[in-house]
Amino acid sequence: MRLLINPSVSAPSLVDSSLVFRPEEKHKELEEFRDYNKSDKLGEMVRKTYLDMHTNQTVEFVKAKHEKWLKFDHLEAGVMEALEMLNELVDESDPDTSLPNILHAFQTAERIREEHPNEDWLQLVGLIHDLGKIMAFYSEPQWAVVGDTFVVGCKPQPSVVYSQSSFHDNPDVKDPAYNTDLGIYQPGCGLSNVLLSWGHDEYLYQVLKNHPGCSIPQEGLNCIRFHSFYPWHTGEDYKFLEDQSDKEMLPWILNFNKFDLYTKSSKVPDIEALRPYYQALVDKYIPGKIMF
Repeated sequence: MRLLINPSVSAPSLVDSSLVFRPEEKHKELEEFRDYNKSDKLGEMVRKTYLDMHTNQTVEFVKAKHEKWLKFDHLEAGVMEALEMLNELVDESDPDTSLPNILHAFQTAERIREEHPNEDWLQLVGLIHDLGKIMAFYSEPQWAVVGDTFVVGCKPQPSVVYSQSSFHDNPDVKDPAYNTDLGIYQPGCGLSNVLLSWGHDEYLYQVLKNHPGCSIPQEGLNCIRFHSFYPWHTGEDYKFLEDQSDKEMLPWILNFNKFDLYTKSSKVPDIEALRPYYQALVDKYIPGKIMF
C-alpha cells in the first residue's frame, strides 16, 4: 500500500444508514435483521445523517466531489490491503463492535457464492462493494460516504427516505432549473447519464472504471454503482429516467442487494481459509494496485 495523501482520520466512525433503516414494505418480512427502535439514539443518528445529506448534496456539491476524488490521487493499494484498511472503520450501527468490518465483505461474498457458484465475478463484487468507504479516512462526512443515494439536478422523489421533511434547506429545491421532476434531464436519458448524490458506490465504480486491468462485467459494476440507489431499484421512482439498459440491469441489482442487506446474522466465515480463493478472483478481474 502506498499513501499518496495521508489519511486525516485514523479510525473513522460510520453508521451505514442504508443497512440500518429500510422503510420499504417489501423488506418488512426481514425486519428482524435490523431490529432498531426508530426513536432511539441510533434512529436519531440516521435521521440526522439524512437531514445533512439532503441539505448539502446539491449539483454543485456532487460536481466538486467528482473533481476532488476522481483524480485518484489519495491511495494506491491492492484489494486485500484496502479491505484490511476498512477494519479500522467503527460501525456504530453494529451492536457487536468486536467483529471486523472485513467480515461483512466475506459474508456477502460467500452468500453469493452459495447461490451463484458459476458467477465468480459477482462473488468478487460482494467482497469489494464497500471499498469506497475509505473516503471516511480523509474526513468526508458520513452523509457523503454512506446512505441511500438519489438523483441531484431534479426534484426528489417520494420514496427518498424522509423526502417530505429533509430537503427544505437544500438550495436546489428552490432553483427552477432543478426542482421539477425532470430538472436538467431528458426522459429516458439513462441512469448512467444522471448525477447521483455522492457516496461510496459512485466512488468505487469510478475507481474500477479507471483501473486499466479491471474486467468485472458491466452487470457487476452496475451492482456497485447503484446498490444504494433504493429510491429507484426498490422504491420504483425515477422510472422516467430509465433507458433499456437500466431495465435490463435491475434484476441483477435487486438480486445482489438481498445478499448485502441480510448477511450479518450468517455464520462467521474463516477469512484466512477463504483468502486464497478470493485473491485468485482479484488477480483474475482486478489485478495489480488500484488508484483510489
